[in-house]
Amino acid sequence: MKPADLPLLRVPGRPALGRDGEIVVALSAPDLAADMYCGTLLRIRSNAGNGPATVLTAGPRDSEPVISPDGGLVVFLRAGETGPGQLYAMPLAGGEPRKLTDHPLGAGPVVFSSDGRRVGYCAAVPEPGRYGTAEAVDADAEAPRRITRLAYRLDNEGFVLDRPKQVFVLNLVEPSPTLDPADLIPAPLQVTDEPAGASDPAFTGDGRLLYVRSTGIDELTDEIAVVDLPDAATSRGDAPERTPRCGEPLVAARGSASDLVVAGAEVLFLGVEFTGTDAVGRTTGLWAAPLSGGPPRRLTDEDSVDVDRAAGRPVPTGTGGRSGTGAVRILIAVLDRGAVALRAVPTGAERVALADLPVVIAGSRVVRSFTYRDGRVAAVVADGGTAGEVVTVELPVSPDPADGPSAGPGEVQRSDFGRALTAAGIRPAIELTASSPDGYPVHGWLVLPDGPGPRPVLLCVHGGPHTAYTPALFDEAQIYAGAGYAVVLGNPRGSAGYGQPHGRAVVGAFGTVDVDDVLALLDEALTRPECDPTRVGVMGGSYGGFMTSWLCSHVPNRFTAAISERALNAWDSFAGSSDIGYYFAQAYVGADRDAQWAASPLAYADRIDIPLLIIHSERDWRCPLEQAQRLFVALKRRGAEVEMLLFPGEGHELSRSGRPRHRRQRFEAILAWWDRYLPVSAGSPGS
Repeated sequence: MKPADLPLLRVPGRPALGRDGEIVVALSAPDLAADMYCGTLLRIRSNAGNGPATVLTAGPRDSEPVISPDGGLVVFLRAGETGPGQLYAMPLAGGEPRKLTDHPLGAGPVVFSSDGRRVGYCAAVPEPGRYGTAEAVDADAEAPRRITRLAYRLDNEGFVLDRPKQVFVLNLVEPSPTLDPADLIPAPLQVTDEPAGASDPAFTGDGRLLYVRSTGIDELTDEIAVVDLPDAATSRGDAPERTPRCGEPLVAARGSASDLVVAGAEVLFLGVEFTGTDAVGRTTGLWAAPLSGGPPRRLTDEDSVDVDRAAGRPVPTGTGGRSGTGAVRILIAVLDRGAVALRAVPTGAERVALADLPVVIAGSRVVRSFTYRDGRVAAVVADGGTAGEVVTVELPVSPDPADGPSAGPGEVQRSDFGRALTAAGIRPAIELTASSPDGYPVHGWLVLPDGPGPRPVLLCVHGGPHTAYTPALFDEAQIYAGAGYAVVLGNPRGSAGYGQPHGRAVVGAFGTVDVDDVLALLDEALTRPECDPTRVGVMGGSYGGFMTSWLCSHVPNRFTAAISERALNAWDSFAGSSDIGYYFAQAYVGADRDAQWAASPLAYADRIDIPLLIIHSERDWRCPLEQAQRLFVALKRRGAEVEMLLFPGEGHELSRSGRPRHRRQRFEAILAWWDRYLPVSAGSPGS
């Protein structure tokens, strides 16, 4: 894979299932010529096997389709080449999409009420005079912001204190030839007015709506609140006037809460259990609480089960079963040693361990997203050869934990989006295991280039640190392997998916056991004849950038050169300049200034004696630009071999969702750096 192959990364979003088994999925891909991500909705017929999908919408940026309970309507987000996305609706059978919203900052994806007559969603509500709400006032001419809280901005999103997200409800009216098209959909109704914002709406079925809010300004803990809704509009005209308000508290989460789903007399949600700000390195669990209010109970084991929030909300699948308990089986995506599997949880159990969760979709791959309807699961699954394909699985009619891990008749692949990328050349991820000096097991992967070795080696360290490398196709590893490098991807202590003790092992211990783990895995890779132990580079972003800077100064004579991206280099300034610094720094290294400095790579800049490329984005608010600038100046002033590459207009997510041309330029700069200091052919430039 080459940098020019980025447009071949066709990534499907969350699928939506119709009543007859057809699937609607948004497919997105980078467009280098237009310098944007193009997205359209595709339809996969129920009897199409893995045949070609048909185009349902024309884009240019369509995403997040959701199908109504009766299967007749699909609501989705549409954005133009520029500007925010708005909600549109169209019959699943086809037709012209109807625009539903016109929020100045766009709308979020919807959830349907159980009767399908209305949808709920979130949208940012800007303060008057800001963000284009006053035509004569541009961004640079707006009034100053009065900051009174710690959580006032977010990377990749901007300021949030003057545009909190609120919950809206939209009543859907069926088209009729007797009505003017402009009157078919009443205006959205804002139902919340939360100072710190609201999220994750869910209808109860009895005229109420649940949502998540923080327990207070600058608090990391959440609670579930409830508001009563007016009757749904059933005829022409807007819904009754209603003043948005703060709802009544219903459930106090024991930490965070998100992804609400109503199942019978309970609300299900995903959450991390903690108090105060001690939220780092902990597993996300599945929780349930009564709709009548009361304390929640954790359904999954805290130490062994880590739910992947990125894959989506929990999905209840039905009632019954041989045991006669009437329990509902709930589908969740669970991280496990880098992979993400789809598993089932009975609501009647509490704190179920990973080994006791029946498997629906597993293997050395990643379930990116999933949905369920009428006994069928549709999921997007990525493996070593694809960024994601749609698969379906038939579940038993009456699922029950006693049925064991079987998912039914079997899994069927329904798409072939990755064919062009496979033809471009994809290298498999080889599983690696090693033992750290203290005997602790370390796990990861090795991606090797074509041809004989020995080849130069790149040790890559992921961000987080509570994330993980997976066996699924990873554009970074594929492009470096395509250029001739062996790529080592490790999940040291601090990573997610290996249990909570593993994730919490680096609290107060950055740069200790995590260093031992990545070096142990590197040493294991270097025993292979394909890898050259005399030519090794190190690179990483965010926490991986921290580790790169740290390894450069603490492990002499191991690396030829390094690339540090969007790095955390100095805890003292990070604590005040990062959007999460006010709690993240204290949670991981403590509040003591001397301890923060001792844990900062910048404190050891005078030890860095190998060429270092620093890559950063000008609008990075997670690891702000000053983190790069301070290290660059410290090295440059003493004459070290250092360069800094700054990307305008980008934030912390440059490598994952930055402008397509910037992503290509970043790859080209990285390969040029390695070609200079770590050429594929020893003593000569690489290719």
